[in-house]
Amino acid sequence: MIDRRRFLSSASAGAAVAAAGPALARVSRPAASDPALAAFMDKYFEAQVDASPETATQLGLDVGARAGLKSRLTIPTRAQEEKNRNLVRTARAQLGALNRASLGARDALYYDTIAANLDAVIRTFAIPYGQGGWPQVYRVSQGGGAYLNTGDFLDNQHTIKTAADAEAYVSRINDFAGVLDAETDRMREDFGLGVIPPDFILQKTIGLQAGMLATPAGESTLVRSIARRTGEKAIPGDWAARVGKLVAERVYPALQRQNDALKAVLPKAGHDASVARLPQGAQYYANSLNYITTTRLSAEEIHRIGLEQVADLTARSDALLKSQGFTQGTVGERMAALIANPANVYPNTDAAKVELVAHLNEQMAAMQALLPKAFGRLPKAGVEIKRVPPEIQEGASQGYYNSPSLDGARPGIYWINLTDTANWPKFGLPTLTYHEAIPGHHLQIALQQESPAAPKLMNLLFFSSYSEGWGLYAEQLADELGAYDNDPLGRVGFYQSLLFRAVRLVVDTGIHAKGWSRDQAIRYFIDNTGRAEGGATSEIDRYCSWPGQACAYKVGHNEWVRLREKAKTTLGNRFDIRSFHDTALAGGGMPLTVLERVVDDWILARRSSSS
Repeated sequence: MIDRRRFLSSASAGAAVAAAGPALARVSRPAASDPALAAFMDKYFEAQVDASPETATQLGLDVGARAGLKSRLTIPTRAQEEKNRNLVRTARAQLGALNRASLGARDALYYDTIAANLDAVIRTFAIPYGQGGWPQVYRVSQGGGAYLNTGDFLDNQHTIKTAADAEAYVSRINDFAGVLDAETDRMREDFGLGVIPPDFILQKTIGLQAGMLATPAGESTLVRSIARRTGEKAIPGDWAARVGKLVAERVYPALQRQNDALKAVLPKAGHDASVARLPQGAQYYANSLNYITTTRLSAEEIHRIGLEQVADLTARSDALLKSQGFTQGTVGERMAALIANPANVYPNTDAAKVELVAHLNEQMAAMQALLPKAFGRLPKAGVEIKRVPPEIQEGASQGYYNSPSLDGARPGIYWINLTDTANWPKFGLPTLTYHEAIPGHHLQIALQQESPAAPKLMNLLFFSSYSEGWGLYAEQLADELGAYDNDPLGRVGFYQSLLFRAVRLVVDTGIHAKGWSRDQAIRYFIDNTGRAEGGATSEIDRYCSWPGQACAYKVGHNEWVRLREKAKTTLGNRFDIRSFHDTALAGGGMPLTVLERVVDDWILARRSSSS
């Protein structure tokens, strides 16, 4: 999964910067040939970055004229949210004023990509709650909120090389209390509308926050991070004491106020997981599916597709398992038996977790050697594998990816959640690496950032079905490149991953459109994937608080596979997998409908050049 924080401003705001700066100039150039469209795209990008200090930091643009952004965090007040929404509405009006009919083919693709993003986001503004585009229905939950995201952001995105960088870090710690209080105010407003998380989400969130509050300020990630990094750079100053004082006197009290607000509303919470119970809940879910999948597929259609693909993948998994001698029980039961075998799971110890991460790096290096078979272009930026910090692992996703900075100074990071190694049987770990790192998210996003053909605005616009669909397609591509030729259990893990994503289509729509209970969804998940109950429950709870998001993966994968097969069928021996991938990845993320036009244009060009 791509870390959603990477795209916060593009989903609910519109933002960017007046001077692109040397870091950006080296790696990204506008590619639109129409002057008016190029000017709009640059202006919108600059507005995006200027409106979001976090985005500036994540892209490595909090320097020079934007250095002041490095000392700030976005305070999510109602006024700030409305300002961000007005930026989106203004951008849509400005785009609409351009003459779409006069644009060339490439520029028309850019226009339609931006329009689709803005329209999907604006459609969500009609619902008086939610996050503006991204389907995170509750402002604070076990999987979302500043209490989870900010410490991780400051530790891994905020660079510290000088005393000024350390001062900026201290300033952001001071802002963190304001972020929490503003978030709590907006959360209470949502409660007043009847938008109260179900009891199991509240209980898990309260418990996560209580664990953080029980950690002495001096031992928190916020303090340890600056102490470690200023020490590594020999930056003089009592940074740990200064930050520790702010954490104890400002951040923890604000977090306690948020925790108290969550506990106060718990008696009003029910157990129903569905967004359909909320005001305008059915429309909220329809908007979420449209935004996430970039299709007009209904919940009913997605549910049907899911059931069909679960049946197909179960049959394929059955044959594969039988070929390896696993014949007794359902596919889910056989998968569960494989996971329960101690030989297939790393011990749940710190030493074993270090070994696990080291093994992932070996797998990634082996895959790197295979990539030239399928790609003409490979990213220059590297990627690192890290463990999700233990203090946030209970609420974090099982795996996710942070993109590199635009100048390549900070590599991409693939995070793996090692709360319980039982969630990661050895035979499933290679597939996770191929999804999150290479040839998955890191390859796709780093290529986008480094591409001279991708306008810099495309580094901000996020299309989940394109990116997550690519991640799942990358798992399949790894198999096609021979990653499992000598690892039959690894191929079992690959099939389990595909089945897992098909199950998501069924349970997400089941919960939010067909009246399924949380327990019913957990049982279906376990029965069909063999996942352990703890991991299955964590997944289902994520779908309960992010309605629709889990549908991006398989819907996107289906389309990537369909378009490739369409090209192969049409072109025959003129089909070239390297050229197909380089073309489909060159322009950055896009709606699936636009991706089809890109592939169709490539097919036409290949046919013309060969005739």
